Amino acid sequence: MNKRWKSAGLYVLLAIVVIAVATTFFEPRPPAQKTVQYSEFISKVKAHEISQVGISSDKTRAVFSNPQDNVRVLVSLPNDPGLFDILTDNKVDIVVQPQPEESVWFRALSTLFLPVLLLVGIIFLFRRAQNGPGNQAMNFGKSKARVQMEPNSQVTFSDVAGIDQAKLELTEVVDFLKNADRFTALGAKIPKGVLLVGPPGTGKTLLAKAVAGEAGVPFFSISGSEFVEMFVGVGASRVRDLFEQAKSQSPCIVFIDEIDAVGRQRGAGMGGGNDEREQTLNQLLTEMDGFEGNTGIIIIAATNRPDVLDSALLRPGRFDRQVVVDRPDFAGRLEVMQVHARGKTLSKDVDLEKIARRTPGFTGADLSNLLNEAAILAARRNLTEISMDEVNDAIDRIMAGPEKKDRVMSEKRKTLVAYHEAGHALVGALMPDYDPVQKISIIPRGRAGGLTWFTPSEERLESGLYSRSYLQNQMAVALGGRIAEEIIFGDEEVTTGASNDLQQVARTARQMVTRFGMSEKLGPVALGRQQGSMFMGRDIASERDFSEETASMIDEEVSDLVAVAYQRAKDVLVGNKHVLDKLADMLVEKETVDSEELSQLLIASEVKMAPIV
Repeated sequence: MNKRWKSAGLYVLLAIVVIAVATTFFEPRPPAQKTVQYSEFISKVKAHEISQVGISSDKTRAVFSNPQDNVRVLVSLPNDPGLFDILTDNKVDIVVQPQPEESVWFRALSTLFLPVLLLVGIIFLFRRAQNGPGNQAMNFGKSKARVQMEPNSQVTFSDVAGIDQAKLELTEVVDFLKNADRFTALGAKIPKGVLLVGPPGTGKTLLAKAVAGEAGVPFFSISGSEFVEMFVGVGASRVRDLFEQAKSQSPCIVFIDEIDAVGRQRGAGMGGGNDEREQTLNQLLTEMDGFEGNTGIIIIAATNRPDVLDSALLRPGRFDRQVVVDRPDFAGRLEVMQVHARGKTLSKDVDLEKIARRTPGFTGADLSNLLNEAAILAARRNLTEISMDEVNDAIDRIMAGPEKKDRVMSEKRKTLVAYHEAGHALVGALMPDYDPVQKISIIPRGRAGGLTWFTPSEERLESGLYSRSYLQNQMAVALGGRIAEEIIFGDEEVTTGASNDLQQVARTARQMVTRFGMSEKLGPVALGRQQGSMFMGRDIASERDFSEETASMIDEEVSDLVAVAYQRAKDVLVGNKHVLDKLADMLVEKETVDSEELSQLLIASEVKMAPIV
């Protein structure tokens, strides 16, 4: 039926073309014409060379025949009210010409325009009707997964660095797809699902791309948010369609990015289980490991929120492996930078090991952005190579924001900021078992008037274990800037610059009492449940499970911890005031003091270390 309508449309177009050709060749052509000026026309009239004139109905043109060659002459008439008198006085016959008729071409087109338009509209509506509203609705239920029958992601395992353990887990999955006999001979079964868990930017999606590049099997990729729509049942339909496609291409890999968008825990919230997202999750659970198996389909999913995923989704048989893709350690950061430095022109003074030691806690995405920022800075400075200066500036820019060198600072403000930062640095340098000072600067960055950088311990970052003495030192260092202002300028000149420091101190002290059990009066207990309702924000809500008397004791313990940290920091700064003055003078003069210059100052001066708590 559709072909018949197409044939009819072709016949209509052919008829229009025939009419156009016919009118072009068979329409009578007007005789040859030439034009003359109006003044010449009047001269010919007065010389009695013209006996008859044809004037158009709108009085804008006149036509007469030239008696010598019998050629029609056309004249454009101006708005001359005396023209007819001139023609009458010279006995010229005046013929008013009627409005010219429309050409056959124009009449044919105008006659056929509406029928052709109507025919095209009928054909369009017929094709829409043939698709049908049901088919249009089913298009909503079609999976939006991108399919690569022969994966060509241009990413392989050689491009993934710094996460060797996670890469090993996925390498086994790829080997299973390529050499299944080696595993099945020992009775091993292929994992049905691998869940990649880790902070943002650690390389979860990059790992999936590497699997697509290495596996050599069809690869389906989709985001968790693409399952859920505003229409009821669409998400479950898309899940069914995705797995139907995957079964037809088995063995294959299905990658679901940000699965927490559809895999959140089910609960009796608004909708009571009939929620669209819950229906989609139920269908996903059934397809992954329901009554029918999915032999040969491996599900790889990624999320940075594993705490909100439904427990039924995490069980073996659905996700057999949970691979933690964590922030890389020193060796991992070095490998990541070697990968990202391949296409960049680095000068000889760039030491990747030194950069790796200075960037603890950076993810792979952070390191890639770091080298890219360094390249941008080098291009902005019209350099042909990326030097260590650009890398250091890029690190500072990422951690604290761009410099604001154009900000005008008075000498008083510069001195105050210098003493504030010198207080932080001096207390940190003289506290036992604390992070070493990396750099001190009074150049404004972001909202900060100055900054003191410390190099965190690699071991503490990896383990996440912080001792009580370290937390007490941390509070003392945070209070060092405020105390330096009090010592030098007096209590009346204290500024609001230490507001963030005071918030950090209060937060650390309260966590020591309520979460870490580091209170002498309350003992090793955790106070305040952290499991809130998933609908109220489980990760931010806390439930109070203690009395008013305990709350009062918590406040007292927090105040005592802060008071002890304050006194320790004040003793260090008062006992080393001469070093504080020298360091502040160096900052006012140079604006930036690095760790080597601070070490030389401390060695050359007599300093008193803070006692061990």
